[in-house]
Amino acid sequence: MTPDCKARCRPTGNHPDGSHLRTALDLAAAGVPPLPLRVGKLPFGNCRACKGNACGGRPNMKNAGPCECASVCHAWAAATIDPRVLTSPAWASAWREAAAVAYHPGGAGLTVVDLDDAAAVMWAREALPTTRTVPTTRGEHWIYQGTMRSVNDVRDGVDIKSLMSYARWLGPGTGTMTDLPDAVRALAVTKPSTVRPARPVVTVPTLAGGGQCRHRTPAYLERGIYMAEQRITEARNAVHTTVYRTFLAVLSVHGRCGCLTDAHVTRLFAAAQAKGESPRHCTDAWTNARTRLGL
Repeated sequence: MTPDCKARCRPTGNHPDGSHLRTALDLAAAGVPPLPLRVGKLPFGNCRACKGNACGGRPNMKNAGPCECASVCHAWAAATIDPRVLTSPAWASAWREAAAVAYHPGGAGLTVVDLDDAAAVMWAREALPTTRTVPTTRGEHWIYQGTMRSVNDVRDGVDIKSLMSYARWLGPGTGTMTDLPDAVRALAVTKPSTVRPARPVVTVPTLAGGGQCRHRTPAYLERGIYMAEQRITEARNAVHTTVYRTFLAVLSVHGRCGCLTDAHVTRLFAAAQAKGESPRHCTDAWTNARTRLGL
């Protein structure tokens, strides 16, 4: 199926008149599983029973679990073409607060090459077969028929959204959709799922006098990292800003004492990526925070 729908199925603002739900129902009728997005283009957070994945996750997630929650939990995994679920009371508040509509490309048999800027679009026009395109705020979505695993930051300004991912619905686009080419699949091969981008290793000066830093107390440091993870995880909006400010706060306390290890940085990056940040954005935020502090 293709993400075609009626003319009214276009990006809109936060409409209490139900236009986002109507868009979602049109998508579902075309076989494209939709879900609501809140302000910041992010999925709605999990309910209390699912918070922190305490429910075990949904059966169709990478780590399959038994969750059959009726609410809009687990982001892309909640997307559905069932109109009874989309119009259910459990989803009603999300639609009332929705700022946009997203869809699960993999659930529709599609792959979206998300080109984030003009340079990425120019690269795609030279390197990839033409297909259906959808203009975005800063670039374009190129939509192919076929699925693959989703990978962020496969090259500068390029993300792949297909299985276990979501893409914002911005209209049906123009052009003829073509089959997923090997050139796109090859982008994911260069970043196998078992390999993560290298995390920045914090190198800090030795303390004057050689005294032991009080931050090395395991409980003190662990509490600081845990609180930073929680701050990122609980961000309701402005995630980019929250991540940067959290990194800045951690570095302002622990950046000069030699306490932070690569494992700590990896935990912070993982929390940020769970909120939708790409590895590149995490690295930029970390670098900018270090620069501001003169580290």
